[in-house]
Amino acid sequence: MQNCILLPIEAESQDTALRIFSTLNDRGKPLSDADIFKAQFYKYYSDKGEKESFIEKWKALEVLCNSIFPSSSGSALDEIFTRYMYYERAKQGIKQTTTEALRKFYERDGYKLLKNDETFENLIDLANFWNDIYDQNVERFSEDVLKRLYVLNYAPNGMWTYFVSVYYIANRDAEGMLDDNEFYNFLSKITAFIWAYAVTNPGVNALRTPLYPEMINIVNKQPVKFEEFLFSPEQLENKFRNFDFKNQRPITKSMLTWWAFQEPEQECLPLEKTIEIEHIYPRNRQKIEQGLTNPNNMESLGNKSILEKKINIRASDYRFSDKIKYYQGFTTNKGKKEGTAIKELINLSKSVTDFSETDIGQRETKIILEFIEYLKDNGLLKN
Repeated sequence: MQNCILLPIEAESQDTALRIFSTLNDRGKPLSDADIFKAQFYKYYSDKGEKESFIEKWKALEVLCNSIFPSSSGSALDEIFTRYMYYERAKQGIKQTTTEALRKFYERDGYKLLKNDETFENLIDLANFWNDIYDQNVERFSEDVLKRLYVLNYAPNGMWTYFVSVYYIANRDAEGMLDDNEFYNFLSKITAFIWAYAVTNPGVNALRTPLYPEMINIVNKQPVKFEEFLFSPEQLENKFRNFDFKNQRPITKSMLTWWAFQEPEQECLPLEKTIEIEHIYPRNRQKIEQGLTNPNNMESLGNKSILEKKINIRASDYRFSDKIKYYQGFTTNKGKKEGTAIKELINLSKSVTDFSETDIGQRETKIILEFIEYLKDNGLLKN
């Protein structure tokens, strides 16, 4: 503080001052997109005589976004601007799969979009909507909707958040609420589609092609159908059976989370609780006993489940008969060790004492066939 030099710069207008501000910052620590947008909002609301109100709302929005969009770099506020951008893109009928940079999108026509009261209020409302999703707010969402949202939090990529943001802004009522049944059906359909498309067309960018036109349908009050991208049940089953569901692939945990919630009694876990992929037939058992005639079955969907991290660490190297106590929970002289919240594993541990290669194959077939039936229920299969 003893070696600071203050350099006053006089500007002929506020626009010039903002330009100087941006230029100087570009030479030092880069400004986030949200910093630029804030400056534009500040000018707009100052001109309206609402500067203090804007500052208060912006600070609240910043705190909220920092709590729900943790970011190791950049600004958490950039995320809410990104999610809202897809709604405005859809309103403009933009189908191109090449998405322009966030700042470039908002700076069109002299930041026209930011010089609109509706934009800032929509950003605040959208942030509150996502906060309620991450808080699993039972006053806003039904249990069934929260389950679908929980599963989507383990989607193979983040495109679903843009899709749901568009749906919310386009379909909310005056109180910011959605029709529960319609929202549930929408979430079910996009889950089925995104999961299947991730297997048949791997890659984040591939999903843009079918999703962008459907975003336009949403803002035009048309139903989401994915009519040009329906799946052949035979080809899809073959694709699933030959797909390598490695743990490193996001779709693996996606499928296992979806499967866990096919159990009607499965309840949502806190989103902050870490879940991992459990091998029901342990890898170490295969190394020692060579019990699987086909070693590839070790990485089959039929041999995997989601499981809380702490329990997965304790149960990882045991035979199924030894895993049972970890799934169900047990008591030691130091107190009670809680079991898993994954209902399928609890039910499995109560019905059998071993898990064999035959069980792996049967469970894999069941998962695949029920997923194809799920697609059928959501109108996503070719006739």
